[in-house]
Amino acid sequence: SSNSQTPIRILLADDHQLFRAGVAGLLAQEPDFVVVGQAENGKEAIDLAQKTQPDVALLDVQMPVCNGLEAARRLLVLQPEIKIIMLTISDRDADLFTAVKSGAQGYLLKSSISANELIEAVQRVAASEAIITPSLVPLLLAEFAALSQQPNLPSPVPNPTLNRLTNREREILELVAQGLTNRETATQFIISENTVRTHLRNILDKLHVQNRLQAAAILHQQDN
Repeated sequence: SSNSQTPIRILLADDHQLFRAGVAGLLAQEPDFVVVGQAENGKEAIDLAQKTQPDVALLDVQMPVCNGLEAARRLLVLQPEIKIIMLTISDRDADLFTAVKSGAQGYLLKSSISANELIEAVQRVAASEAIITPSLVPLLLAEFAALSQQPNLPSPVPNPTLNRLTNREREILELVAQGLTNRETATQFIISENTVRTHLRNILDKLHVQNRLQAAAILHQQDN
């Protein structure tokens, strides 16, 4: 897909040697990827990242010495441009929420991810998209919904429901409200139709509506 582009530099940190070797081998087969370092704990990952300046770091959540969540937080302080994907065997939402708050762009369940999905995840976070294993999305939305109930900051927009949407979701909803199809919307944003569908599911969940027409109605209501 990108023969002229500079390859995506990847750092991999996981305390399971076999898993690490397997993932490194898989990623190394991709022409636009280069694995610049492998670490077995969070501290090693931070040291290696400073030496190798990766674009994307894949961090296991449950690593010894310094866990993946702490490593992610420190890495983003040292290298704000780095994109981080957390890998986990657990679907504990506390970890998930901590990871997202720390600035991780991706959060993937090891048990349910295929080789192709991992490759796509790296490409997508390198392009500044967020990615999450679908089964974890409801957990995350529930956390953010609970947070949005907290009256800590006065909001510039009076309607609380639309405030829950990210900028991208808002943009997608605006196109959908104009009657564009998933494919047309995907083309506009240079993303996959699958991604558009995921965004739409999230939008419907956040607005507590059943379909895109109801969502569009809320948008029109808000804009008028």
